[in-house]
Amino acid sequence: MMDWTDRHCRAFHRVLSRHALLYTEMVTANAVVHGDRDRLIGWNRAAEGKVALQLGGNDPGKLAAAARIGADFGYDEINLNCGCPSDRVQGGAFGACLMQTPAVVGECVAAMKATVAIPVTVKCRLGVDEQDTEAALDAITGAVRQAGVDALIVHARKAWLQGLSPRQNRDVPPLDYERVYRLKAANPGLPVAINGGIRAPTDWHGHLAQLDGVMVGREAYQNPDVLLQVDPALFGQPSPVKDMFAAIEAYEPYVAAELAGGTRLHAITRHLTGLFAGRPGARTFRQGLANHCIRPDATLDALRQAVAQVSREVPEDAAARSEAA
Repeated sequence: MMDWTDRHCRAFHRVLSRHALLYTEMVTANAVVHGDRDRLIGWNRAAEGKVALQLGGNDPGKLAAAARIGADFGYDEINLNCGCPSDRVQGGAFGACLMQTPAVVGECVAAMKATVAIPVTVKCRLGVDEQDTEAALDAITGAVRQAGVDALIVHARKAWLQGLSPRQNRDVPPLDYERVYRLKAANPGLPVAINGGIRAPTDWHGHLAQLDGVMVGREAYQNPDVLLQVDPALFGQPSPVKDMFAAIEAYEPYVAAELAGGTRLHAITRHLTGLFAGRPGARTFRQGLANHCIRPDATLDALRQAVAQVSREVPEDAAARSEAA
């Protein structure tokens, strides 16, 4: 979710669920240690609630230092990314490349666990390239369990480091949820969550019958409405807001404060393009975001005007929904 789940995105998603654990975009340990920390990992607990910091890297010392910085910033969890297949991570031999070196992953987890008191978790794939998914997933699980990992999140498909783009790696390799279920059955004491291709709440409960958690990534970003169902479906609590119109109203104080602090409106509204799909006026709303909210001097009124173009009536027939979107 690099370049997606920044602090503005997380603040909006928190409006939609009080209880979901949110994750940052992946930030390299080297950048955290040597870069502009406030820009890279600065966050606002009042606006974002419970958040995990996701790190990338393969150096135990650097990751431990970055984890300490993250803990000092107040994050609730440190998550090591062992699943991203981008060219950038391949060049640095981290992300999904770490599936090939489970011992290194174990060393990284052990170093972070020795440094911070908050949970340290790992997000991985089933394997990479020609690896056997039974052996590969068992190997990394064994290494991180021995290191004291607090939970494992498994994207239930392989990553192909050669031959597929990062985008294709999110869709082309087949999903194998049963492999994750077998992993949990073989490791009953290890919290295991699942990720990959998970959309509707009706899917969540099936996975949770076998596992300890569900991670929803692109669906939550591209179709934020799904987050309105998290608290009622999983926590027995009402949704914080009724719908996306109410969500924008609840988000306005955050937007106003950010604009007053010098943030450009587009940095915030670029995360809202998935709103109102299927409603008359949705296309005009997106055009408003693209044409008016992007201006350097855009104010909160530009967002309000874009929202005002959307009908509060949901079209009843599929043809109308398609035309509206």
